[in-house]
Formats: sequence, structure tokens, C-alpha cells
Amino acid sequence: MERLTGLEITTRILQQFTPVWIGLAVILLLSVLLRKRLGLYGRLFSSPIGVAGLILVLFWVLTAIFADMIVTADHLSQVSGMKNKLPGWPVRGAEGEFYLLGGDNLARDVFSRMVMGSRVVLAIAPAATLFAFMVGITLGLPAGFYGGRLDTGLSFLANLVLAFPVILLFFLLVTPEIRATGVPLVLSGVLFLFPIIFFLLLFTSRFRERPGLLAVLVLATLILGGWAYSGLAFNADPLNVFYMDPNLLNIFVSVVFVNSPTVFRIVRGLTIDIKTRDYVAAAQTRGERPWYVMLWEVLPNARGPLIVDFCLRIGYTTILLGTLGFFGLGVTPESPDWGLTINEGRKLLQVYPHPALPPTFALMSLVLGLNLLADGLREESLKD
Repeated sequence: MERLTGLEITTRILQQFTPVWIGLAVILLLSVLLRKRLGLYGRLFSSPIGVAGLILVLFWVLTAIFADMIVTADHLSQVSGMKNKLPGWPVRGAEGEFYLLGGDNLARDVFSRMVMGSRVVLAIAPAATLFAFMVGITLGLPAGFYGGRLDTGLSFLANLVLAFPVILLFFLLVTPEIRATGVPLVLSGVLFLFPIIFFLLLFTSRFRERPGLLAVLVLATLILGGWAYSGLAFNADPLNVFYMDPNLLNIFVSVVFVNSPTVFRIVRGLTIDIKTRDYVAAAQTRGERPWYVMLWEVLPNARGPLIVDFCLRIGYTTILLGTLGFFGLGVTPESPDWGLTINEGRKLLQVYPHPALPPTFALMSLVLGLNLLADGLREESLKD
């Protein structure tokens, strides 16, 4: 078989992404039809920048979901004779199969590794950022609402963490020496409690007048939360439903720990401003308790800036994860992580540029999409 031409390579790659194109078409069509009912997300379609960002982000989210259907080969398999082969090279002994983006220095399929690498990023960045927001919100609301010594103490701890350069703090937390001390395990034990605390406060503040419903919600939170907590933080889930690889756990905890203080400061600042509004005073006049006011009056009115920051922070986290992978920290050597793949490819960049370029453009496009999406959301949220 002969090597594929550039047009043939492009055509085959577009065909491999067929599930993504179908998913994009369905999501965008439904979103446009229902835009008037979708609040801020619906208004996003009035912003060309926001739509462009949404399409880029959805592309990679759907790629991660349908990765098994998109790849053309096992991303870990090494095929004899395919080391550093150029894009479109036929696979030896496999009729009709090609390395669409060439082979890397270990004879693995660059295209398949790029596709599977999206799962690595999107398995960590959004979930870890969400956990960081739960920590920041749970601590930032009372700090801004009550002020005083509580605010001073929590702000001091946040500033203490923020005093370290972010990338150095990441490197410190994922190094083998730190993992050996058990510090990441202790951090996971503390930080993973906050989602449970957040939902308990959310339900008890809202449904205290309906004890039956409240009891069900609290019980469900404690059972499901405790189950997930035992598995994720300590790998003690007897059913192995909730499990996190030790390397992944270290990275996850590091992301949560590094991002939480920044989220705390944003939530604190928004709370200090919003708590002076008339609707907050009206809720207090009705006799509402402080946590009800914080979670059901202050927090909903801070959603615009927080949603924008959430999108931006996923982008920052994606860059940090790529940086960690580039330096080989926190990921296994065979991982298709984009940062690790870029580092492996850049060693032969002058001779074989094709292994390093696809994950580089993938990382760049995802972060660009998140930034454009955040800009679109910011533009529309300011119209509220």
C-alpha cells in the first residue's frame, strides 16, 4: 500500500470524527431551538465569540466521550516498523489501516494518542475545578458575610497558599518525595469533605421547614457522599465504584488545593458586595437564617462572575496539567497525556515534527475554546 496524500488524510480524519459531528449538530440545534428557556446559556448564542468557544469545547468533550469509536488503533500498541513514520503511512501487515498522523518514537499511533489524551485532560480539569469551587464557596461565603476574625483567619490561610508560585507548588505536591510523606492523602481527606458539607448546608438551609424531605436529602447525601469519599480519598470502596489511581489522585488534589484559595477570594469579594443589597436585607428582615441568605440569596446573584471564572479556571488547569505532563510529573510514562506527548515529540522536533504538533494544537484549541466561551459568558452576564 502507498502512503496517503494530504487530502486523503484530512478526509479520513474527518470521517473518524463522525460521532463528534453528529453530537455537535444535535446539541447546537436543540440549544438554538430552546435558547429562550436556557437562561445565560441560551443568550450565549447571541455572542459569536461565545458560540465559537462553545463549539471548540464541545468538540473536545464529545471527542473524549466517543474516543473509543474515533481512534484507529490502540494508543498503547507498538507496531513493528512504524517508529517515527510520517502521517498517512500504511500499517505493516494490516490491510487498509494507516497511522493518520504518523507514528511516534515508540511506534505508537499519534492520532489515537491525541484522541485518548482528551480523556486524560477532561477527566481531571473540570471535576477538580468543580471541587475547588465547592471548597472556595463553602469558605468564602461565611468569610465575606460575617467578616471579623473568621474572615481574617481564612484570608490569611488563603494568602499563605497564594504566596507560593503556582507552578512550583504543583511540582512540589506531585513529586514522589512528597507523595511518600502522605501529604496528598491527608489533603484529599480534608478537601473531599467539602462537597458533602456544601450539600448538607444547601439542603438544611432550604428545607428545614419540611423535615421529611430534609431527612431524605440529608440521608442520601451522607450515604452517597460517604461512599464516594471513602473510595476517592482512601480507595476504601468495597464495590470499587469510586476509585482513583494514586497518580491521578495526587494531580487531582493538587489542582483542588491550588485553585481553592483563588476561588475563596473571588467568592469572599462578591459576598462582601452583595450582602449590602436590598434583597439580602429583605431576607434577613423575614427572619431567614444566615446560611439560607448566603446560599439562596447571595450565591445565585454571584453566579455570573463565578461561571465565567469556572470556564477560565478549567483553561488554566488544562495548561497546568499539560505543564506537569511535559515534565513527566504525576503521570505514568505510557499515558497519552498531551503534555507528556509533546515532551516526547519535541526531542526529535527538527527531524520528525509530526508527533509533537497534534497534541500541541489540541491543547491550544481546548484552552482557546474555554477562553472564548468565558468571554462570551462574561459579555452576556453583564447584560443581566
